Amino acid sequence: MEIPVPIGMLAGMTIRQLPPQLINQIAAGEVVERPASVLKELLENSLDAGATKLEIDVTKGGVGQCRVRDDGIGIAKAELRLALERHATSKIRSLEDLDHVASLGFRGEALPSMGSVSRLSLTSRQEGAESGWRVDCDGGKLSEPRPAAHHVGTTVDVKDLFYNTPARRKFLRSERTEYGHIDKVTRRVALSRFDVELVLRHNQRAVAHWPRAAERQDKERRVEDICGQEFMRSAIFLEHEGAELKLWGWLAAPTFSRSQTDMQYFFVNGRIVKDKIVSHAIRQAYQDVLFHGRHPAYVLYLSLDPSRVDVNAHPAKSEVRFRDSRLVHDFVFRTVEHSLAATNPASRGTDSGPLAAAADTAGMGLGGNVQVRQAGIPFKVADHVSAYSALAGGLAQAATAEESQEFPLGTAIAQLHGIYILAQNREGLIVVDMHAAHERVTYEKLKKSFDGGGLKAQPLLVPLKIKVSIAEADAAEEHADSFEQLGMEVGRAGPDTLLLRQVPALLRDGDSERLLRDIVSDLLEHGSSNRLEHQSNELLSSMACHGSIRAHRKLTLEEMNALLREMERTERADQCNHGRPTWTKLSIAELDRLFLRGR
Repeated sequence: MEIPVPIGMLAGMTIRQLPPQLINQIAAGEVVERPASVLKELLENSLDAGATKLEIDVTKGGVGQCRVRDDGIGIAKAELRLALERHATSKIRSLEDLDHVASLGFRGEALPSMGSVSRLSLTSRQEGAESGWRVDCDGGKLSEPRPAAHHVGTTVDVKDLFYNTPARRKFLRSERTEYGHIDKVTRRVALSRFDVELVLRHNQRAVAHWPRAAERQDKERRVEDICGQEFMRSAIFLEHEGAELKLWGWLAAPTFSRSQTDMQYFFVNGRIVKDKIVSHAIRQAYQDVLFHGRHPAYVLYLSLDPSRVDVNAHPAKSEVRFRDSRLVHDFVFRTVEHSLAATNPASRGTDSGPLAAAADTAGMGLGGNVQVRQAGIPFKVADHVSAYSALAGGLAQAATAEESQEFPLGTAIAQLHGIYILAQNREGLIVVDMHAAHERVTYEKLKKSFDGGGLKAQPLLVPLKIKVSIAEADAAEEHADSFEQLGMEVGRAGPDTLLLRQVPALLRDGDSERLLRDIVSDLLEHGSSNRLEHQSNELLSSMACHGSIRAHRKLTLEEMNALLREMERTERADQCNHGRPTWTKLSIAELDRLFLRGR
């Protein structure tokens, strides 16, 4: 078999400048991956033009046609051809403008790239103009502008995508698959701009229509339409400002989790992004309440000064870089964690229990015993369980039956199979998993006790020398104050050597070297680390599990009522330490339907 010779090794090759059409087709490889990429760029241009209504028409999954019609400011006749030239844009003028880009697009590559691999027409009319004007671009060849009937705004019609580049076209998938990507892009844009009306049609059939949404109720209706009724039923609304940052949006309750990251929408200044700093912060906030192997769902919006974020980090503009990533990480983490901490019966009320939102729990294995993952650290749980009785302080005194009727979880009336507490309140029947509920109550008490006393340090008898890279040693030296706050003393014994002199007493039996390496790795990647807190919490979770009420233990009504009151006062009481729901509710209306009452 003859092996092809690399082009660069062919004799007699000379350096030449590429023709403009070939340059555009090469650029199209970055900008135009598939029809959904075309739609994304066209929608962003329309939004940047101030559009308040977008009409999207696609045929054959966008390969046959992808047309976007908007009511934006339009393009002047003299600029129509220029709009189809490379690096021509109205959005930036200088390097200073690039430092605080507020628009979605700014490179000026999208339209010429599309025009080089399709049959494109650009029609536009500005306010006050007698008529609209149209320019055609067939495989990169531009026509002269000609008059065309058009409303104020712009229409870009892209037909026969990749007709002149068959090698690219053969990589496209089926019409159904390509339309699926188009639908995903449209939904993301619909979530990013509630002030814009969107209409989507596929093969001349109306698919979706999202009217403008000004009020929170209207916004939630749009989110529900896109993310589903179960998501919105479990959603926790948050809004917080601080350090010149603002985060708002909707978090799904931990009991509504996903097997994949398909329902995670995060927008930075209106631009949807996939950012590892943000993802890490949210995952960290959920770690104490989410079932192992599951992923949270959310629709969140972060606003900050455009000069504090670099949007020119990826050809598809899907990634950003924050000037102060540590500040953003901590702000997102604290805000989300604080919102999740309020997931208890008292804050939620009993309109719907945490189980009502668990629509995607197939395969979670909620039945049976849940094993606590110890992350490979040989904790001696038995040595610490004895501390539970002193820390937990016993259950609170039970309230009277009359008073309990006013509480969200009501009054205990019975125990079922030694596992579940049955209680009644004004709305109906409450069912509580007593072990899971007491486990959360105990766990939160343990955490507060240890947080209140601080992390006590344990000096090592023989300091531990650990070989690392120079970059890791620099990071450890730079964040020396962070190690002190964690109860660790870390020094530098050489360019690539760290000296560990003390560790937190709680983790003295753990793998200290592995812990240090993991923390340094986090500091390098995220600017902060929660490894120590995470491992401490795993130990406390094990202690809480061993120290909580076991299944099949008989409780008195007073003990059951006392546990219900503790749940109402405890943060994150809607789920246990492993992410399982702790209670649910059957309303009187639901019970009536079960027994066909009133028919």
